[in-house]
Amino acid sequence: MKDLKYLAAFSIPIVAFISIYFKGSFAFLTVIFSFVIIPILELIFPIETENLSSEDVDHKLKKKIFDWLLYLNLPIVYGLVFFGIYEAVNTPIETYELIGIIFSVGIVLGVNGINVAHELGHRKSTNERFLGKALLLPALYMHFYIEHNFGHHLHAATPEDPATARYNQSVYSFWFTSVFRQYLKAWKIQIKLLKTNKKGFFSVKNDMFWYVLLQIGYLMTVLLFFGSIGLLFSISAAIVGILLLESVNYIEHYGLLRLKTKSGRYERVKEMHSWNSNHVIGRIVLYELTRHSDHHFKSSKKYQVLDCHDESPQMPFGYPTSVVLAMVPPLWFSIMNKRVPKEMVLD
Repeated sequence: MKDLKYLAAFSIPIVAFISIYFKGSFAFLTVIFSFVIIPILELIFPIETENLSSEDVDHKLKKKIFDWLLYLNLPIVYGLVFFGIYEAVNTPIETYELIGIIFSVGIVLGVNGINVAHELGHRKSTNERFLGKALLLPALYMHFYIEHNFGHHLHAATPEDPATARYNQSVYSFWFTSVFRQYLKAWKIQIKLLKTNKKGFFSVKNDMFWYVLLQIGYLMTVLLFFGSIGLLFSISAAIVGILLLESVNYIEHYGLLRLKTKSGRYERVKEMHSWNSNHVIGRIVLYELTRHSDHHFKSSKKYQVLDCHDESPQMPFGYPTSVVLAMVPPLWFSIMNKRVPKEMVLD
């Protein structure tokens, strides 16, 4: 039965469906559930730091249920996106209800869309990576696959990494620097890959070009079938999902820096270069993303077998709670700055 605990990751889509279907006083239920109820549950439930035995790891890696729990997010995410658009366009709706269901769909895009795409994007199977990219499409963030896999994992915890928040940088500043720098860096990585493989810009191997076409095609399809309101809804929900992802990026590496060796190169990525959280609720709803240090240690490692490392810096709260705290920069700085290792703080 413990293997089925990740079914709780579908609680956010279920609440989002309720928000979209009932509207009215339920319009902001997804926001309340994600950023009030879940943080409260994180404080109530215990922290679990134990790691799996080698026998348990082998057992869990053989069970396909963990993979299917990820795959199931594809129809759920797309279903909720189009259900939200349909309701926004075809039912009498107040402005506050529209905003509420946009946030509901956006949160699902961030948690069950981009986050699951992140997990699948690290898989060796071409089909699984395809599913990951498909989950990034309605979030309009397909370039994340390239920048994250070929950029972030190489440059994490360095000034060269757009997805690493600087010490004393607010989450609002980070939204802008991370979003724009990641997109530009994704293009640079793509062009470099094309040159390495002796391919031109208009080659079929230019994934960034295809991502642009696919995302434009998606938006034009929405415009064709649902009109301008549907288009506005899909773009707005995508923005919510993107900002939620970037808020998680913000807390994952905030203030942590790899030091340079005598040769002038950065030390390799270690367990101390990502913020970890063992708060059980956040671990489950985010498919163990909160055990982020082990993910960077071996990015191909599947979520159900990620370990906790004692040397990793530990967050005082779970990821969902930490995202809420990050929205109040003075409070975030007062809690987190003293936890950043002094040797990582640049003068």
